[in-house]
Amino acid sequence: MTHATIRRALSGRVLLGAALLLAAPAALVRDASAQGASAQDPSQTAEQTIAAMTKLFGEHPGKRANHAKGVVVEGRFTPSKEAATLSKASVFSGAAVPVTVRFSDATGLPAIPDGAPEASPHGLSIKFKAADGSEMDVVTNSLKFFPVATGEEFRDLLVAITRSGPDAQKPTPVEQFMAAHPQAPKALASAATPSSFARQTYNGVNAFVLVDGAGKRKAFRYRFVPVAGEEILSAAEAKAKGPNFLVEELPARLAKEAVSFRVLAQIAAPGDSTRDSTIPWPEDRRLADLGTLTLTKAVPDSETAEKALLFMPNNLPDGVEVSDDPLIDARVQSYAISFGRRSQ
Repeated sequence: MTHATIRRALSGRVLLGAALLLAAPAALVRDASAQGASAQDPSQTAEQTIAAMTKLFGEHPGKRANHAKGVVVEGRFTPSKEAATLSKASVFSGAAVPVTVRFSDATGLPAIPDGAPEASPHGLSIKFKAADGSEMDVVTNSLKFFPVATGEEFRDLLVAITRSGPDAQKPTPVEQFMAAHPQAPKALASAATPSSFARQTYNGVNAFVLVDGAGKRKAFRYRFVPVAGEEILSAAEAKAKGPNFLVEELPARLAKEAVSFRVLAQIAAPGDSTRDSTIPWPEDRRLADLGTLTLTKAVPDSETAEKALLFMPNNLPDGVEVSDDPLIDARVQSYAISFGRRSQ
């Protein structure tokens, strides 16, 4: 199925972003189900995920299966005093730590125009490097929440898309899926194109857990808010931009001034689901200040740097833990397979 067919099937923005799990093509899913070995086997699901991405986007040696187009920059993270009260992780202990950051477009198309609807949601991945040698990876995107709760559901969404070409009977399978999963179209509707990677909010749609020195645990979701404020383009404005305006604008901006994001933790209240990424927590939940992300320069050779980078949601220091969200492990396994193939 072509990229254009997917766009027509969804009749809107295509959700194929960095933190997102792409499902297998219909034939693979049917074969796996017939053998009683569908997504119950995480490694098989991951293989199917990468196979589907390759089917959709083609072979691009050395590139990520998804979020293939991006730009790598560097800077520092300065934790707040509040952060140290919430987590014993050394990255929150007080001193600023260096970070490597990658911004990216959605899809596995390395030449996708930055202003194309399919290039959103955009990704923000960060590798924190604490003084004690520990690392912490954070992977976020610009959606406000995820469209489905499990890898199996996302697989079903993609299967529905494969069956919803221009000749499909109404209601098409994807229309039926959307009707049965009302959060999916709402999540898709939150995708947008910014004037700059530095002018968009990025969300951790998965829940994680902060653990303090006394062992007290707090579930949370990340939120990275640009200090300069959000600036979202209209569809016409985005279409009028050059094909590489986002990946070119950020290095040019950093050559003149630093870019900063507030790093926030939305703290869950009792009863808030940590397993279901389709459910955004109410906006009245506490937003704890974890610190400031300050980006200062683009790396000299972004293409070489990004090939070597691997951001894993479970690469966490003592003091930060995964939650019971099943999508975290699904993402980890898919990322590992993608990295192995692009580093060959």
